[in-house]
Amino acid sequence: MQFHPDDVTWSAIRAQGAGGQNVNKVASAIHLRFDIAASRLPDTLKTALLAAADQRINKDGVIVIKAQQYRTQEQNRDDALQRLQALIDAAAHRDKPRKATKPTRGSQLRRLAGKSNRGSIKALRGRVDY
Repeated sequence: MQFHPDDVTWSAIRAQGAGGQNVNKVASAIHLRFDIAASRLPDTLKTALLAAADQRINKDGVIVIKAQQYRTQEQNRDDALQRLQALIDAAAHRDKPRKATKPTRGSQLRRLAGKSNRGSIKALRGRVDY
């Protein structure tokens, strides 16, 4: 499910960490905010996102992603949008229901034969009487 670009707000901030003089001058990191309740996503997906145990979702139901891996603002914005899309895709994924099956007769017989074989081996480990 694709999110609507108008639901995303982002601001440029200065990146943390080492980077020389450039890190103190250029606001290349991106702070992305996505309000789940106010978004145009389907209601089932909204509830799945709000129920997700993710530290990027705060108590107000807003996803906050900070991207500062790259040197340019455009690359960091693209990275933040990709991470948001991955989070939405993970919430939208539903596992296929498992179909219960029974073991075949042959596999049951092989299992029981193996168990009796192992039991007879263990029975031979006792004390030897002369």
